[in-house]
Amino acid sequence: MRIVLLSGGSGKRLWPLSNEVRSKAFLKLLRSPDGGMESMIQRICRGLEQAGLLGRCCIVTHHSQVEITRHHIGGDIPVLGEPQKRGTFTAIALAAAYLHSVAGAELDETVIVMPVDSFVEPSFFELLQRMPAALADSGADMALLGTVPRFPSDAFGYIVPKSGYPAGSYAEVGSFVEKPDKANAEILISQGALWNCGVFACSLRYLLSCMADRGIQPLYKGLLNRYDSMPQESFDREVAEQTQRAVVLPYDGMWNDLGNWNELTRYLLSRSLGKGKISEDSAGTHLVNELAIPIHVVGAPGLIVAASLDGILVAGKSAASRIKSELEAGASFPMYEEKRWGSISILDISRSDGDRETVISKIRMLPGKHTSYHRHRSVIEAWTIISGSGEYALDGKIHSLSEGDSIIIPPGIPHGIKALTLLEFIQVESGATPVKEDIVRMPPVLGWNIPDKKDGRK
Repeated sequence: MRIVLLSGGSGKRLWPLSNEVRSKAFLKLLRSPDGGMESMIQRICRGLEQAGLLGRCCIVTHHSQVEITRHHIGGDIPVLGEPQKRGTFTAIALAAAYLHSVAGAELDETVIVMPVDSFVEPSFFELLQRMPAALADSGADMALLGTVPRFPSDAFGYIVPKSGYPAGSYAEVGSFVEKPDKANAEILISQGALWNCGVFACSLRYLLSCMADRGIQPLYKGLLNRYDSMPQESFDREVAEQTQRAVVLPYDGMWNDLGNWNELTRYLLSRSLGKGKISEDSAGTHLVNELAIPIHVVGAPGLIVAASLDGILVAGKSAASRIKSELEAGASFPMYEEKRWGSISILDISRSDGDRETVISKIRMLPGKHTSYHRHRSVIEAWTIISGSGEYALDGKIHSLSEGDSIIIPPGIPHGIKALTLLEFIQVESGATPVKEDIVRMPPVLGWNIPDKKDGRK
């Protein structure tokens, strides 16, 4: 059995904490078993590990999120970076090509596909392990997992069975209904319909046959090279809803996709996270503040107040999801990014009359981590070390650095930086071209095991 985790999202429904790079799966707002905080992707990977399934997983995400994925889950799970966002059908095709042509999976091996941001109980992972047997026993081409509805919802799709479920077993799929109104949802529930939680299983052979029907060859590198010509469709519409023989297993446990502030605040560690306070007469209000300045909420019940470097949201919880439509005009430049080596907080972006761009950032690097070795075509880069110690590579030579040091990197000179302890510094980048685009990766320097990355800023 192999498991493909789908990760992505546009980062709009939980703005301003989420953005184009840091989608909801990466927000560290949930309570972890040790009393700390964890993200949704860390929670799902912890559940898979406890069930003995994590070693069978790979993750598919947009190339801009490869680094933040590594930051949250480490380097043990293969992370497949999509060159463009082409929908779930193409993302799953990429995973199938990887399993077939790179990982050496058997054609009759079961592949389970699931989202990386499901909020579930341990019994969910036990049910995953029963899906291969359900496929074999039923002779179906696909097995799906559906959640027993707790109430009639117009936010989810429904899987409608042909008949009831034998105890602890599965039923044949009759039809799919996409986000009905609440009145029709009540009718569907009375017919035994389940919420479609985006989990399905089939053989690798079946996935490859679906690709072959559409003229897609199962070669991983070849598929990456022609990714921009791939179909931009959902797997549900393109494959799942067209499959003639499918069964569904009911999951009667906690499930939520925590896709909006109204849902997410039910699971927060506290009503107030970060600097600031909520007055006693602000019943039902939650504050999530990532800024260094305090926010005080007084006499304002039923709100979500969320603040980050990307912006500030003040909204009634039930209406907070409307922010997505307000942001549809275009994605802004992410002001906070998590990388495999730490994080970048952009403090200021300015442009001169000559169209020269200057970006001032605060960099936080974890001990033992490092950037790639790279150069800039036209950007001048300067570092001022605030705290910690490390070393930097400049034109093939290694130098030490510590608190108070300042280093200037001229355009065209290969460089990289490594933290020996927790390292914080101010970085100023200035150039005639957009700073984010002006980077050329270089081969690793001697003594630094730095991969040649094509994603992320550094």
